[in-house]
Amino acid sequence: MAADRSATDGLDPEQKAAVVAPRGPVCVLAGAGTGKTRTITRRIAHLVRTEQVRGGQVLAVTFTARAAGEMRTRLRDLGVGGVQARTFHAAALRQLRYFWPRAVGGDAWPLIENKVRFVGQAAQRAGAATNRESLRDLASEIEWSKACLIAPDRYAEAAARAQRDSPAPVEQVAQVYATYEELKNRAEQLDFEDLLIHTAGALEETAEVADEFRERYRCFVVDEFQDVTPLQHRLLDAWLGGRDDLTVVGDANQTIYSFAGASPSYLLDFPRRHPEAEIVRLVRDYRSTPQVVAAANTVIGAARGRAAGTRLRLEGQRPPGPTPDFAEHDDEPAEAAATAQQIRELIDDGVPAAEIAVLFRINAQSEVYEQALSDVGIPYQVRGGERFFQRTEVKNAIATLRTLGTRLEGGPEGVAGADVVTTVRAVLGEQGLTDVPPAGSAADGAQRQRWESLRALAELASDLVEAVPEATYGAFLAELGTRMQAQHPPTVQGVTLASLHAAKGLEWDAVFLVGLVDGTLPIQHADGDDEAVEEERRLLYVGVTRARVHLRLSWALARQSGGRRSRRRSRFLYGLVPEDHPAARKPGSGVDGGPRAKVAKAGCRVCGKVLADAAAQKIGRCTEHPSDVDVELLDALRSWRSNEAKQRSVPAYVVFTDATLVALAEQRPQDTKGLVTIPGIGASKLERYGDDVLTMVREHAG
Repeated sequence: MAADRSATDGLDPEQKAAVVAPRGPVCVLAGAGTGKTRTITRRIAHLVRTEQVRGGQVLAVTFTARAAGEMRTRLRDLGVGGVQARTFHAAALRQLRYFWPRAVGGDAWPLIENKVRFVGQAAQRAGAATNRESLRDLASEIEWSKACLIAPDRYAEAAARAQRDSPAPVEQVAQVYATYEELKNRAEQLDFEDLLIHTAGALEETAEVADEFRERYRCFVVDEFQDVTPLQHRLLDAWLGGRDDLTVVGDANQTIYSFAGASPSYLLDFPRRHPEAEIVRLVRDYRSTPQVVAAANTVIGAARGRAAGTRLRLEGQRPPGPTPDFAEHDDEPAEAAATAQQIRELIDDGVPAAEIAVLFRINAQSEVYEQALSDVGIPYQVRGGERFFQRTEVKNAIATLRTLGTRLEGGPEGVAGADVVTTVRAVLGEQGLTDVPPAGSAADGAQRQRWESLRALAELASDLVEAVPEATYGAFLAELGTRMQAQHPPTVQGVTLASLHAAKGLEWDAVFLVGLVDGTLPIQHADGDDEAVEEERRLLYVGVTRARVHLRLSWALARQSGGRRSRRRSRFLYGLVPEDHPAARKPGSGVDGGPRAKVAKAGCRVCGKVLADAAAQKIGRCTEHPSDVDVELLDALRSWRSNEAKQRSVPAYVVFTDATLVALAEQRPQDTKGLVTIPGIGASKLERYGDDVLTMVREHAG
């Protein structure tokens, strides 16, 4: 029983209830940051250790390769082997290839990764547009139809009922869909939806196949159950075959893929479908500060509709942090520049770049932030861009690592523990990995990305040995292979730029939610559809709950510099922005701060003139005014900063910049309220250095 207790050690009462619930239907309603992955992996470990099921009899499915990879890693760290943790499509592909000879006959049809070629041919025959955007939209519509189990001859009716924004006349889309299926089947190829369709069909129609599968898999776990499509649910039913050994985990507040066929109804209806099910609600948020949690609750608290009736109200468990920040800007370039500057200050304050994210509604918003970050020399990565394992430097490094594995004396199993890390770092050193990142002109761009990629591989070896001290070089190569197959990359340093959809399931210390204007969030085509608008609200909720400590929400009144400032901030922000905040002005008029009113800017403490220049804002006065700096205090501050920097082994500017020291020596604040009015002194620096700085100011006052 000692081993079993470790599966529940450190869990809160609700998490423990989910872990130890008996086999059978269990529904875990898990809010953002409540430890759902920890809970479900501990549940699997508990079931295996108490011999209720063998590891090889468990099939755990989720929606992204990254989430499946994380689940496998956690199970490995818990000492539980044999569990299959995969995405729906990866599990179906594996099963279909195995059962194809008996269920279909002959060689398995190959998988097409992109529908565009067949869709293009079908569109041409139907007289539909064939430009890239049109073909992409037609392909998406076919994917939605198949995910919803809608055949071509039922598309027109279903699209009308669902109020789909069809990319062409519905009859024409139906014709494209039917021709696409005909061309694909004639070529004997499968698309991703076919994997699920044919696997479900094999289990439903071939008793031999069903019997073998159900003998192998006895226990099922489904993560992100609010995002299950009708097709995925059909496959799940085929897997179960009338059994009920099923644990589902989900949060209706985070349903954001309805456009792709996902439906929260399966989660919401689970207690009705399984009256004997055990229902557990996880609401203790261990991810975010109470300030971030309060903002998230405010956003989702205004939700309407059926899903809103089951919403979870989160309870923050972390110590207090800074309040969320709100900012209105004249235009998008100004918003991006201000965001980049705040990110620079966070990094200077010790927040790693990899722990910062800029999230937006649509990918087209990324470009202006890429430029702004490049302008201030901050490395970044665009989530959804080039895949990590497809990078040239990564492929070359892995090839070299594998080659070494065949040449090692005693084979790859002969190198173990700390020697694995040493060996990997030595190999990557020959590829260009150094102890410190590139400096000077090489600090940005391709060379920095190459260095970050190699460091990520090295840290993967360190993480493996930390989790499994006896791990061998062969185990490291196996881990690489598993991650490559699952597209589960290691963490790469750099600010993350991502859409709100792509950010689902991730978290950062600091999150910047940008471009929050009506027409973008909610997206313009959602207007007029209450359900679509509510899904947009849930997108903002997902974005807010990605932040652990720092949260900034911003919007711009015009798209281009000098453009007409006619935008309105997102309707979802009303009630969220504090009433006394400059950005809380009501829309409508310039007098009360409508869309055409500018954000109040800091004034010079000498003449009162608005300070538009960043350097002037930093010191709190126009630069042409003579300085009234206390020279002795400034020297004391510089000496103190030097000592602090040495003790922390960081550059001096990470403690405070020169401009901040000058502002302190000029303004000589007497309390914490005065300190935080000085740019460059945020919550973390106030907590770390506030008392020391105030003591020095007071000592020099006399």
